[in-house]
Amino acid sequence: MIWFTADYHLSHKNIIKYTGRPFEDIQEMDRVLIKNLEEKVTPGDVLYILGDLTFNEQKANFFFEKFKNIEIHFIIGNHDSSDVIRIAEQYCASMSRIKDIKIEGQSITLCHYAMRVWNKSHFNAWQLYGHSHGKLKSVGKQYDIGVDNNKLYPISFEELQIIMNKLPNNFNYISQEKRVRI
Repeated sequence: MIWFTADYHLSHKNIIKYTGRPFEDIQEMDRVLIKNLEEKVTPGDVLYILGDLTFNEQKANFFFEKFKNIEIHFIIGNHDSSDVIRIAEQYCASMSRIKDIKIEGQSITLCHYAMRVWNKSHFNAWQLYGHSHGKLKSVGKQYDIGVDNNKLYPISFEELQIIMNKLPNNFNYISQEKRVRI
């Protein structure tokens, strides 16, 4: 299975208030977010984390050690410190600030931030992002995969296919009919 997630902000006290997360404290938040990830993602799966895992080096070590049997691709967010990035480099299959992938023929651009246009957006490629904690309206084939927008769980590629099929085309989409005429 292939999974996407972002914006855990493990051990970040202020995120509870900022996002309205239903937790009493960071210990409960960290425990629930990690439990929710464990419920979905199993050894051998692929996980794309689109940034803002944690400020905390100890929490980063704990997280990556716990999920070392998962193929993790890490997209760096604005709350990922250089120490956390250094730790992630030891565990992750790839690390970058932006990444273009293709799954089952679907082109997808991954970035911590939402974009106005992205690689192959004119062919209805998807853009997955975090950072906005479910507070930013997507445009076209774009979706916030962060935990705050997905009931505190990661989201699978299959779930995204259903969501994307219901979304409008990208504003710059060139249909097959128009491509033939060009």
